[in-house]
Amino acid sequence: RLVSFSSDNLTHSTDFEVHRNWLAITHSLPVSRWYHENTSEWTLDYPPLFAWFEFGLSHVAQHFDRNMLVVENLNYTSPSTVLFQRLSVIFTDVVFIYAVRECCRCVKEQKGSRDLLNRPSFILAVLLLWNFGLLIVDRILQLCCWRVNDISSQHLQGALLFSILLNLKHIYLYVGPAYGIYLLRSYCFTQNNKDGSVRWSSFSLLRLLTLGSIVVSVCVLSIGPFIAMGQLPQVLSRLFPFKRGLCHAYWAPNIWALYNVLDKVLAMLGVRLKLLNEAELPRASMTGGLVQEFEHSVLPSISPPITFICTLLSILPAVASIWRRPRGARGFLRCLVLCALGSFMFGWHVHEKAILIPVLPLSILAVESREDAGIFLLLTTTGHYSLFPLLFTPAELPIKVVLMLIFTIYSFTALRKLHSGQLSLLHRLEVIYLLGLVAVAIACEIVFPLSPWQQRFPFLPLLTTSVYCSVGVCYSFLRLYVSLLREQEKPKQL
Repeated sequence: RLVSFSSDNLTHSTDFEVHRNWLAITHSLPVSRWYHENTSEWTLDYPPLFAWFEFGLSHVAQHFDRNMLVVENLNYTSPSTVLFQRLSVIFTDVVFIYAVRECCRCVKEQKGSRDLLNRPSFILAVLLLWNFGLLIVDRILQLCCWRVNDISSQHLQGALLFSILLNLKHIYLYVGPAYGIYLLRSYCFTQNNKDGSVRWSSFSLLRLLTLGSIVVSVCVLSIGPFIAMGQLPQVLSRLFPFKRGLCHAYWAPNIWALYNVLDKVLAMLGVRLKLLNEAELPRASMTGGLVQEFEHSVLPSISPPITFICTLLSILPAVASIWRRPRGARGFLRCLVLCALGSFMFGWHVHEKAILIPVLPLSILAVESREDAGIFLLLTTTGHYSLFPLLFTPAELPIKVVLMLIFTIYSFTALRKLHSGQLSLLHRLEVIYLLGLVAVAIACEIVFPLSPWQQRFPFLPLLTTSVYCSVGVCYSFLRLYVSLLREQEKPKQL
């Protein structure tokens, strides 16, 4: 996080202690105890390949300050520890910068001489490298951007990179169906019919085995030692902690935030109309800002299988579209965005930071399509504002406001000029909705902290932000599907 590492006078983020603890665990303890250690509340809950990555970093960290590698030194900090954390972030950022460079090389440049600052590749580089969400949260390894536009001709490289990515951060299961179906359809089936549909007789078993061997090899290297020790169930329990509840402590702006509020409103109406007995209703723990399971008062409670089914149904049309007609890298990219956003909307215990997964690849489509640019502006502005509660101290308020304003103003002006039109990229109601974010920000960041409601309803600003942003995210999801249907009517892209 930019804010957390910008000054020694600022409070360090939670991630600072998380990674210090993981460095200590992987360095000080045997492998068999990595996923059992629970001295700190920030237990190791990333896939094993990331644990091996932390293990490698820990051997560098010992030359800076050995005390940071002691498990019992909770919340430990020192100038050397801060320096190492900063350098490790810079080092991993180099990978992301290289990925952005590769993406920009694949963008279609518009005909005619153009000023460098107005080229699609330059605008894309700014949208990715200076993405507001990445600046204020953290630089998750965005390898999914790496050669994403060349995946149609480099299938095996794409399979390798995605396998590595998935074993580093399992949140990318969100886009696994897009990668899996696209690679199966485009690589294992070597020919299409004249209408672009799959020719079943062209299936290559050898190609399937080659593809599978790459994926399996990465997984074996990552998880193999834990399977050999009989610890796979323990690892999976850390990666998929279903007991944390449907929503995160701060609700991600998705369909379940709207569902929770609807349940709350119905419960209040039921009590007021004397249709429900308030004493018999479950306690309102879902608005307590706690990570735990809870039951809805009126509407049916949601279980992990229900969220899985809803997620599957939400991404099925997108996956089916690239199975019928892959339509090159752009078709894959559109499917990837829809899978990421569908999983964000309907997934179990979704973290608000996950909105960055669909936002970043959508940046590529935004510089090539006017319609996608409009969707990008709506989703990005809404999604970025939904991250505001992650920076909650008064000192951070001006920083996040200024950074978001700079990125948002640049996005609107650059994309509007790129698609060369005087008309707005957004419809009138969409503009009104985005202006409503200003009113929400003033109410939540300035008015509410000064009001007497702060002590009685501490969760109200989070609820307001989440619910308002949920409307924009859901609307963007629907617009993306409308865009997909229009794309299917066009001739097949070679």
